[in-house]
Amino acid sequence: MSLRKSALTGVSAIALSMGLAYSAQADVLPVTNLTFNMFNNPANFMAPKDVFETPGPNPTNWNIGTAPGSNLIFVGEQGSEGLTGPRGGADVYPVYTNPGFSVTVPPGTNFFQADGNPAFESTIFQTISGLSAGTTYTLQFQQASGQQVGFSGATTEQWKVFLGVGGIGTDCTTNPCTVTGTTNNQEDDSTLMNTPSMMNTNWTSVNLSFTPTASDLTAGSAVLTFLAWGDGGSTTNLPPTVFLEGVNTTPVIPEPATLSLLGVGLLGLGGIAWRRRNKRSAAV
Repeated sequence: MSLRKSALTGVSAIALSMGLAYSAQADVLPVTNLTFNMFNNPANFMAPKDVFETPGPNPTNWNIGTAPGSNLIFVGEQGSEGLTGPRGGADVYPVYTNPGFSVTVPPGTNFFQADGNPAFESTIFQTISGLSAGTTYTLQFQQASGQQVGFSGATTEQWKVFLGVGGIGTDCTTNPCTVTGTTNNQEDDSTLMNTPSMMNTNWTSVNLSFTPTASDLTAGSAVLTFLAWGDGGSTTNLPPTVFLEGVNTTPVIPEPATLSLLGVGLLGLGGIAWRRRNKRSAAV
Protein backbone atom coordinates (compact mmCIF):
# COMPACT_ATOMS: atom_id res chain seq x y z
CA MET A 1 0.00 0.00 0.00
CA SER A 2 1.51 3.36 -0.97
CA LEU A 3 1.79 6.28 1.43
CA ARG A 4 -0.74 8.18 -0.70
CA LYS A 5 -3.21 5.32 -0.41
CA SER A 6 -2.59 5.12 3.34
CA ALA A 7 -3.28 8.81 3.67
CA LEU A 8 -6.48 8.47 1.70
CA THR A 9 -7.54 5.63 4.00
CA GLY A 10 -6.93 7.80 7.05
CA VAL A 11 -8.71 10.77 5.53
CA SER A 12 -11.66 8.52 4.68
CA ALA A 13 -11.84 7.41 8.31
CA ILE A 14 -11.81 11.02 9.41
CA ALA A 15 -14.48 11.96 6.87
CA LEU A 16 -16.60 9.04 8.03
CA SER A 17 -16.24 10.21 11.62
CA MET A 18 -17.22 13.77 10.71
CA GLY A 19 -20.11 12.50 8.65
CA LEU A 20 -21.39 10.53 11.62
CA ALA A 21 -21.04 13.66 13.76
CA TYR A 22 -23.15 15.63 11.33
CA SER A 23 -25.80 12.95 10.93
CA ALA A 24 -26.07 12.52 14.71
CA GLN A 25 -27.18 16.12 15.12
CA ALA A 26 -30.94 16.65 15.55
CA ASP A 27 -32.69 19.37 13.59
CA VAL A 28 -32.99 22.77 15.26
CA LEU A 29 -36.58 23.82 15.93
CA PRO A 30 -37.11 26.77 13.55
CA VAL A 31 -38.43 29.26 16.10
CA THR A 32 -38.55 32.93 15.12
CA ASN A 33 -38.03 35.92 17.39
CA LEU A 34 -37.11 33.96 20.50
CA THR A 35 -34.98 37.01 21.36
CA PHE A 36 -38.24 39.01 21.73
CA ASN A 37 -36.69 42.09 20.11
CA MET A 38 -39.09 42.39 17.16
CA PHE A 39 -42.54 43.84 17.82
CA ASN A 40 -45.78 44.03 15.88
CA ASN A 41 -46.20 47.55 17.29
CA PRO A 42 -42.68 48.72 18.20
CA ALA A 43 -43.86 52.27 18.97
CA ASN A 44 -46.01 50.83 21.77
CA PHE A 45 -43.07 49.27 23.60
CA MET A 46 -42.28 51.39 26.65
CA ALA A 47 -38.62 50.64 27.37
CA PRO A 48 -36.96 49.16 29.27
CA LYS A 49 -39.81 46.83 30.32
CA ASP A 50 -43.46 46.64 29.29
CA VAL A 51 -46.48 44.41 29.68
CA PHE A 52 -46.71 41.58 27.13
CA GLU A 53 -50.15 42.21 25.72
CA THR A 54 -52.23 42.48 22.56
CA PRO A 55 -52.44 44.95 20.83
CA GLY A 56 -49.61 46.44 22.88
CA PRO A 57 -45.92 45.65 22.27
CA ASN A 58 -46.77 42.10 21.28
CA PRO A 59 -43.49 40.45 20.10
CA THR A 60 -43.72 39.40 16.45
CA ASN A 61 -44.98 35.84 15.84
CA TRP A 62 -45.86 35.32 19.52
CA ASN A 63 -49.37 35.12 20.96
CA ILE A 64 -50.68 34.92 24.51
CA GLY A 65 -53.27 32.64 26.05
CA THR A 66 -55.99 33.48 28.55
CA ALA A 67 -55.06 34.01 32.19
CA PRO A 68 -57.34 32.81 35.02
CA GLY A 69 -56.70 36.14 36.80
CA SER A 70 -54.38 39.11 36.25
CA ASN A 71 -51.95 38.52 33.39
CA LEU A 72 -48.58 39.41 34.93
CA ILE A 73 -46.33 38.77 31.94
CA PHE A 74 -43.76 41.23 30.61
CA VAL A 75 -41.10 41.74 27.95
CA GLY A 76 -37.99 43.76 28.75
CA GLU A 77 -34.55 44.83 27.63
CA GLN A 78 -31.39 43.14 28.85
CA GLY A 79 -30.45 44.28 32.34
CA SER A 80 -33.96 45.38 33.35
CA GLU A 81 -35.05 42.04 34.81
CA GLY A 82 -35.13 43.45 38.32
CA LEU A 83 -36.85 46.73 37.43
CA THR A 84 -40.48 47.76 37.62
CA GLY A 85 -42.68 48.02 34.56
CA PRO A 86 -42.84 51.54 33.03
CA ARG A 87 -46.56 52.13 33.45
CA GLY A 88 -48.53 53.20 36.50
CA GLY A 89 -51.16 51.36 38.50
CA ALA A 90 -51.42 47.59 38.29
CA ASP A 91 -48.90 47.39 35.44
CA VAL A 92 -45.96 48.31 37.67
CA TYR A 93 -44.09 45.20 38.79
CA PRO A 94 -41.90 45.59 41.92
CA VAL A 95 -38.15 45.14 41.91
CA TYR A 96 -36.30 41.91 42.64
CA THR A 97 -33.80 41.23 45.37
CA ASN A 98 -30.01 41.24 45.35
CA PRO A 99 -27.64 39.99 44.03
CA GLY A 100 -29.60 40.59 40.84
CA PHE A 101 -28.91 39.08 37.44
CA SER A 102 -25.63 38.96 35.53
CA VAL A 103 -25.24 40.10 31.92
CA THR A 104 -27.46 37.86 29.88
CA VAL A 105 -26.36 35.53 27.10
CA PRO A 106 -26.54 36.18 24.19
CA PRO A 107 -25.98 39.94 24.58
CA GLY A 108 -28.44 42.45 23.20
CA THR A 109 -31.56 40.30 23.51
CA ASN A 110 -34.84 41.02 25.24
CA PHE A 111 -36.40 38.66 27.76
CA PHE A 112 -39.88 37.37 28.63
CA GLN A 113 -40.99 37.41 32.27
CA ALA A 114 -43.96 35.60 33.80
CA ASP A 115 -45.38 35.12 37.27
CA GLY A 116 -44.93 31.43 38.03
CA ASN A 117 -48.22 31.36 39.93
CA PRO A 118 -50.55 29.98 37.21
CA ALA A 119 -53.41 32.14 38.53
CA PHE A 120 -51.52 35.28 37.41
CA GLU A 121 -50.12 34.37 34.01
CA SER A 122 -50.92 32.90 30.63
CA THR A 123 -49.01 30.87 28.08
CA ILE A 124 -47.13 32.36 25.16
CA PHE A 125 -47.06 30.37 21.94
CA GLN A 126 -45.95 30.35 18.30
CA THR A 127 -46.97 28.20 15.32
CA ILE A 128 -44.02 26.56 13.56
CA SER A 129 -44.26 25.11 10.05
CA GLY A 130 -42.18 22.66 8.00
CA LEU A 131 -41.95 19.94 10.65
CA SER A 132 -41.88 16.18 10.06
CA ALA A 133 -43.27 13.41 12.23
CA GLY A 134 -40.59 11.26 13.85
CA THR A 135 -37.88 13.90 13.49
CA THR A 136 -36.17 15.10 16.67
CA TYR A 137 -35.94 18.87 17.06
CA THR A 138 -33.77 20.69 19.58
CA LEU A 139 -34.49 23.97 21.35
CA GLN A 140 -32.01 26.04 23.35
CA PHE A 141 -32.73 29.06 25.54
CA GLN A 142 -31.74 30.79 28.80
CA GLN A 143 -33.78 30.78 32.01
CA ALA A 144 -33.61 32.58 35.36
CA SER A 145 -35.89 33.24 38.33
CA GLY A 146 -36.39 35.78 41.11
CA GLN A 147 -38.61 36.68 44.03
CA GLN A 148 -40.46 39.98 44.23
CA VAL A 149 -39.36 42.38 46.99
CA GLY A 150 -41.71 42.24 49.95
CA PHE A 151 -42.22 38.47 49.79
CA SER A 152 -40.30 35.63 51.40
CA GLY A 153 -40.10 31.86 51.27
CA ALA A 154 -38.05 29.50 49.13
CA THR A 155 -39.56 28.83 45.68
CA THR A 156 -39.08 26.54 42.69
CA GLU A 157 -39.42 27.57 39.05
CA GLN A 158 -39.21 26.03 35.60
CA TRP A 159 -40.64 26.30 32.10
CA LYS A 160 -43.13 23.73 30.91
CA VAL A 161 -42.62 23.61 27.14
CA PHE A 162 -44.94 21.88 24.68
CA LEU A 163 -44.89 21.17 20.94
CA GLY A 164 -48.03 19.91 19.23
CA VAL A 165 -51.58 20.92 18.40
CA GLY A 166 -51.50 23.69 21.02
CA GLY A 167 -54.35 24.69 23.31
CA ILE A 168 -52.28 24.49 26.50
CA GLY A 169 -53.90 26.15 29.51
CA THR A 170 -54.30 25.86 33.29
CA ASP A 171 -57.12 24.87 35.63
CA CYS A 172 -56.85 26.68 38.96
CA THR A 173 -60.16 25.57 40.46
CA THR A 174 -58.01 23.56 42.87
CA ASN A 175 -54.66 24.28 44.48
CA PRO A 176 -52.21 23.39 43.02
CA CYS A 177 -53.34 24.19 39.48
CA THR A 178 -53.19 21.58 36.74
CA VAL A 179 -52.15 21.89 33.09
CA THR A 180 -54.86 21.35 30.49
CA GLY A 181 -54.83 20.64 26.75
CA THR A 182 -51.80 18.35 26.80
CA THR A 183 -53.29 15.72 24.45
CA ASN A 184 -51.33 15.51 21.17
CA ASN A 185 -48.58 17.69 22.59
CA GLN A 186 -44.99 16.66 23.27
CA GLU A 187 -43.69 18.04 26.60
CA ASP A 188 -40.13 18.68 27.75
CA ASP A 189 -39.65 20.76 30.91
CA SER A 190 -36.62 22.88 31.76
CA THR A 191 -34.34 22.13 34.71
CA LEU A 192 -36.03 22.94 38.01
CA MET A 193 -34.61 26.07 39.67
CA ASN A 194 -34.52 26.21 43.48
CA THR A 195 -34.57 29.86 44.54
CA PRO A 196 -33.75 30.73 48.18
CA SER A 197 -36.08 33.08 50.06
CA MET A 198 -35.76 36.72 48.95
CA MET A 199 -33.13 35.83 46.35
CA ASN A 200 -32.92 34.85 42.69
CA THR A 201 -31.42 32.20 40.42
CA ASN A 202 -29.05 33.51 37.75
CA TRP A 203 -29.29 32.83 34.01
CA THR A 204 -28.51 29.27 32.92
CA SER A 205 -28.72 27.49 29.57
CA VAL A 206 -31.51 25.02 28.79
CA ASN A 207 -31.49 22.37 26.04
CA LEU A 208 -34.73 20.56 25.20
CA SER A 209 -35.76 18.16 22.45
CA PHE A 210 -39.07 17.14 20.87
CA THR A 211 -39.98 14.29 18.53
CA PRO A 212 -43.53 15.00 17.32
CA THR A 213 -45.75 12.20 16.07
CA ALA A 214 -48.21 12.52 13.19
CA SER A 215 -51.00 13.26 15.67
CA ASP A 216 -48.98 16.19 17.08
CA LEU A 217 -48.82 17.90 13.67
CA THR A 218 -51.37 19.67 11.51
CA ALA A 219 -50.24 19.76 7.88
CA GLY A 220 -46.61 19.80 9.03
CA SER A 221 -47.18 22.56 11.60
CA ALA A 222 -47.11 22.51 15.38
CA VAL A 223 -47.56 25.03 18.19
CA LEU A 224 -44.63 25.76 20.52
CA THR A 225 -45.96 26.78 23.95
CA PHE A 226 -44.17 28.13 27.03
CA LEU A 227 -45.82 28.01 30.48
CA ALA A 228 -44.07 29.39 33.58
CA TRP A 229 -44.50 26.89 36.40
CA GLY A 230 -43.65 27.89 39.95
CA ASP A 231 -43.94 25.91 43.18
CA GLY A 232 -45.48 22.95 41.37
CA GLY A 233 -48.47 25.00 40.21
CA SER A 234 -49.32 26.38 43.66
CA THR A 235 -51.49 29.51 43.81
CA THR A 236 -49.85 30.66 47.05
CA ASN A 237 -48.62 34.13 46.15
CA LEU A 238 -44.90 34.09 47.06
CA PRO A 239 -44.47 34.69 43.99
CA PRO A 240 -42.08 32.48 41.96
CA THR A 241 -41.24 34.57 38.88
CA VAL A 242 -39.61 33.00 35.81
CA PHE A 243 -37.54 34.63 33.05
CA LEU A 244 -36.84 33.43 29.51
CA GLU A 245 -34.57 34.56 26.69
CA GLY A 246 -32.50 32.88 24.05
CA VAL A 247 -31.80 32.05 20.44
CA ASN A 248 -33.37 29.61 18.02
CA THR A 249 -30.14 27.87 17.06
CA THR A 250 -27.86 25.42 18.83
CA PRO A 251 -24.11 24.93 18.27
CA VAL A 252 -23.10 21.96 16.11
CA ILE A 253 -20.66 20.10 18.36
CA PRO A 254 -19.56 16.49 17.68
CA GLU A 255 -20.82 14.08 20.30
CA PRO A 256 -18.22 12.34 22.55
CA ALA A 257 -18.63 9.00 20.74
CA THR A 258 -18.06 10.70 17.42
CA LEU A 259 -14.99 12.50 18.71
CA SER A 260 -13.63 9.07 19.66
CA LEU A 261 -14.16 7.84 16.11
CA LEU A 262 -12.33 10.90 14.84
CA GLY A 263 -9.46 10.14 17.19
CA VAL A 264 -9.32 6.53 15.98
CA GLY A 265 -9.07 7.77 12.39
CA LEU A 266 -6.21 10.11 13.23
CA LEU A 267 -4.37 7.42 15.22
CA GLY A 268 -4.79 4.98 12.33
CA LEU A 269 -3.26 7.44 9.89
CA GLY A 270 -0.36 8.11 12.25
CA GLY A 271 0.24 4.37 12.81
CA ILE A 272 0.45 3.66 9.09
CA ALA A 273 2.98 6.43 8.59
CA TRP A 274 5.04 5.19 11.57
CA ARG A 275 5.18 1.61 10.23
CA ARG A 276 6.33 2.77 6.78
CA ARG A 277 9.13 4.82 8.33
CA ASN A 278 10.29 1.79 10.36
CA LYS A 279 10.33 -0.43 7.24
CA ARG A 280 12.44 2.11 5.37
CA SER A 281 14.86 2.37 8.31
CA ALA A 282 15.25 -1.45 8.46
CA ALA A 283 15.92 -1.63 4.70
CA VAL A 284 18.81 0.86 4.87
